[in-house]
Amino acid sequence: QVQLVESGGGLVQAGGSLRLSCAASGRTFTIWPMAWFRQAPGKEREFVAAINRNGISTYYADSVKGRFTISRDNAKSTVDLQMNSLKPEDTAVYYCAAGISSSSTYSRRETYDYWGQGTQVTVSS
Repeated sequence: QVQLVESGGGLVQAGGSLRLSCAASGRTFTIWPMAWFRQAPGKEREFVAAINRNGISTYYADSVKGRFTISRDNAKSTVDLQMNSLKPEDTAVYYCAAGISSSSTYSRRETYDYWGQGTQVTVSS
């Protein structure tokens, strides 16, 4: 089992920055890809960014490319999401996810076996 706990959400004005962090515990040695998804009210959960096991390859949704950066520290079992130039449409609950199998379909929810409880990000205009 793997447990994921997110932190770092909050309220920020448009154009501002936030850094989300996700700490993994339990059988962290089984984790392969890690990712961030988000869900806005009334919408489906959508892919934001993912990073592979060794942290070399990263993947982003078109809507955040160039503004968000995902990184991971396997020694600390953490994955971070640096969010810059935030927009009101970035408002959502952000979820950390971890998969226990190697996969190339990083943007699919089905790739991930464990999920955090989520952290709220609100961007005011």
